[in-house]
Amino acid sequence: MPQAALALRPATKKAQREASVEGLLMAARALFVSQGYRHTTVDEIAEAARLTKGAVYFYFRNKEALLAALLDRVETVVVGGMTDRVAAAGAGAADRLVAFMHGQAQLGVSSPEDVLLLILMSLEFAGTGGPTEARIRSIYDRLYKAIEGIIALGKRRGEFRADIRTREQAAIVMALHDGTFLEWYRRREALAGPELVRALRTSMLAGLLPTPRAEAH
Repeated sequence: MPQAALALRPATKKAQREASVEGLLMAARALFVSQGYRHTTVDEIAEAARLTKGAVYFYFRNKEALLAALLDRVETVVVGGMTDRVAAAGAGAADRLVAFMHGQAQLGVSSPEDVLLLILMSLEFAGTGGPTEARIRSIYDRLYKAIEGIIALGKRRGEFRADIRTREQAAIVMALHDGTFLEWYRRREALAGPELVRALRTSMLAGLLPTPRAEAH
């Protein structure tokens, strides 16, 4: 075997296992995003990872286990650090909400495939009633809870309009979040990322900040 090829091989069995698992996860993520979970087969995942089908079942009991492992990683990427980032933004509710959205926008640069997987799987598994839908919902629930807390804080302090419903407004913020990310992923060559985030921030705050007309009511 050529020396270059030997140098590329993991040095230990543990490293080999970790490399194989990582390769399977990355292959599965790419296929789930590009063609959907239901239309992806274990054979395709094995081929994309340059491993055997038996290797897939050695590391993961089935395709569902692969997706479950990916969702664990997605939760760490998407939700991890969110609380500290929002708290560090200061006491103002508007500042906290902007910090939340800016942090999520950064994921469009650092981990776009993870965020896209979460969004697409939430659509594919909606209404299925199984454990995967529940797992996805639990991740989104953490995001909803964070946003609802910020909006409720803003309403209590008079920073945000008192006539809005917290749960529904949080749903609109998440709709802006997911929709903006999909638009960025679909047309990133035509859109300037910083300006897209600026437009998102403007649209998000426009429905929350008091206006003279809203105060008159």
